[in-house]
Amino acid sequence: MRKRRLPVIMALALMCCLVMLTGKSVEASEGEKIDGSYLTEGDSSAGKAVLKMRGVYLMTGDCSISKAGRGRIYVYASTTANMTVDYVGVNVYVDQYNEETGKWERVTAWNAEDENTYYVSTSKTVTVDRGYYYRVHADHIAGPADGEKDLGNSLTDGIKID
Repeated sequence: MRKRRLPVIMALALMCCLVMLTGKSVEASEGEKIDGSYLTEGDSSAGKAVLKMRGVYLMTGDCSISKAGRGRIYVYASTTANMTVDYVGVNVYVDQYNEETGKWERVTAWNAEDENTYYVSTSKTVTVDRGYYYRVHADHIAGPADGEKDLGNSLTDGIKID
């Protein structure tokens, strides 16, 4: 009888440990998600474009944000078309999270565009207020000058700037 109890007790103890470890890992991976972005303590974050419509011109779009010193962030965004097109562009937006309203608010924005190419990129170092979360989102556009263009957008998580 004792020989049967020991394996059962060991199995129950192992199951309890697994349940506790699983619960802890779930808590650690859960962050607060605001309007599509998690609030993180990381040094950088990157986003890939989600196409708004299936098209033939837009291949990829990327954006990223990273810490660049005290009160500074480095922002990058690019758009790549499947082929040389009349127009390729990227609109870049930097947002700050307002804890009082629970919403993201625009800090700055700019765009880059080019003609008769397949790629455009832009980057900038932006001075920001310390102690807040910042994120980047970008609109990616590619297509003919006078026709319907392919659209997509990318979004990073928020990183806290010290």
